[in-house]
Amino acid sequence: MYTSMYLTELGVKRRIWVYLPRSYSYSEKRYPVLYMQDGQNLFNPKESFSGAWEIDQFLDSQEDAGIVIGIDNGGSKRINEYNPNNHDEYGEGLGREYLRRVVTILKPFIDERFRTLPGPEDTAIAGSSMGGLISFYGGLFHPETFGAIGVLSPSFWLVPDLESDILKFDKPTHHSQRYYFYAGGRESDDLVERVSHVHSVVQSHFQCESKLHIREKGLHSEITWNKIFPGFYRWLME
Repeated sequence: MYTSMYLTELGVKRRIWVYLPRSYSYSEKRYPVLYMQDGQNLFNPKESFSGAWEIDQFLDSQEDAGIVIGIDNGGSKRINEYNPNNHDEYGEGLGREYLRRVVTILKPFIDERFRTLPGPEDTAIAGSSMGGLISFYGGLFHPETFGAIGVLSPSFWLVPDLESDILKFDKPTHHSQRYYFYAGGRESDDLVERVSHVHSVVQSHFQCESKLHIREKGLHSEITWNKIFPGFYRWLME
């Protein structure tokens, strides 16, 4: 089951989707939490840009499902909000501030109102495309918060010096993280190459668990991410 609420504490009026596993209503246990970008595309096809992931239908079939928090994107400001760096063409990068609000405002709000397991070993962040880019930086900037990171079809093309950004970070908490990288062979000419390279750099530099999933016929679409989400989530819950 899922519901939605609006938070003005994030600096703007932003809808937040909350998926609670079927056992939440009768169990007293606490649950791991996955924070996801582009909340409009996760549950309800009527709200989505071009088809929904419908992750609630998959999660309802899983006995070990956790809580999923979907954060609506900023619409016309989506590229800026999900970009951690300024860009000559697209303007100011608001990603660092966006992540700060997720970590310092949204996560405490969720932990206070729901039975969560709040530690980094039970807190993940994930997204696709621009959402994959900002989720990756969520792992870099906040390893004390996010122990697992899903980087699906990320817009790495926006950050030409991404490797140097990675090498700037090396906290002890980075070494205990888990990364899941996905790219589709039919998305762009060099996405598979870029994602494979970043996977190798992360694995080598942080000496952490990092999985690379390449789907030869994968497209850059909600329909494809709908299909690969179950595999990602099973990896996440291992």
